[in-house]
Amino acid sequence: IRIARCFEATRQRCCRLEQDGRRVREQLARVEAERAALEVKLKHARNQVEVEMNKRHRAEAELEKQERKLQLVFETLMREPWGSGEQCSVLSALAGRRFAASLAAGRRSLAVDESCQSLLSHSDISYDRTEDDVVRS
Repeated sequence: IRIARCFEATRQRCCRLEQDGRRVREQLARVEAERAALEVKLKHARNQVEVEMNKRHRAEAELEKQERKLQLVFETLMREPWGSGEQCSVLSALAGRRFAASLAAGRRSLAVDESCQSLLSHSDISYDRTEDDVVRS
């Protein structure tokens, strides 16, 4: 009778362990599916960051190009012999406003760069996939 009771206790423990094993396997499957979904989101986020950084670099290059053109136009107009001193003073005033606005915009740009440096800096963003490979192994 003692042997039968021991076998029954062992059988019940095995049944509980099987149920626990099934529950843990189901939980593992859910977690792996969630991990896969998060990896897809991470991949999309990395791609979006790359696209936005490229757009920003193109926009900054275009801005510099346009600023150079504007500077050349102002310099050319300032060198032209004008009929009246009023026209020259108007150009000087416009140039002063333009440079003041440029300086203010430059300060704003620096503030954005400083506040977002860790978000947009190439050095802070790792595109190395070796960490992902290690985790999967």
